[in-house]
Amino acid sequence: MKTVWIIDGAYMFNVGKSQPFDYLKLKGELVRLNGATIHETYFLNSTRDPSTDQQSAFHTWLKSAPPRGPKMRVQLYALKDMHCLCPNCGEHFPREVQKGVDVAIATLVIKLAVQDVYDRLILSAGDGDFEDAISYVKSDLKKEVWISGLQANLSADLQSYADNVVWVDDLYPAIAK
Repeated sequence: MKTVWIIDGAYMFNVGKSQPFDYLKLKGELVRLNGATIHETYFLNSTRDPSTDQQSAFHTWLKSAPPRGPKMRVQLYALKDMHCLCPNCGEHFPREVQKGVDVAIATLVIKLAVQDVYDRLILSAGDGDFEDAISYVKSDLKKEVWISGLQANLSADLQSYADNVVWVDDLYPAIAK
């Protein structure tokens, strides 16, 4: 069974805030649970332009093959400036937000399924906005879907379509940094 793992980098960054984890170890655990290698892995996220040295080093490490790194295809998108209003003081302030990552993930999920690149998808994302894409690949294209994320913030909409939910919380002893 060919398996593809697609990662929402912003979601997994927030997962790692509470308990830091190692992507190489996480990939190893997903391979173990999958019972076979992962055919392709995609990491999608936004970054500043230009990115910091630390971000560039991290993205290079993600691309590196084992045993040095987890060997992922990294797709980065620009951050967009958004002007927000402080509810307390009424002051305007700039804030950077992701632009295009969720659309890119949904497109990749569907594109790779239509191209028959995978039989099983592992999606590390918590956003219910992916429900339509997941519903399509599962119901119409007959692909198996696994969702991985935290119990505290994994959309029930995504869970309802999952053939398997991999709780990252349960993997912490094996994936901790």
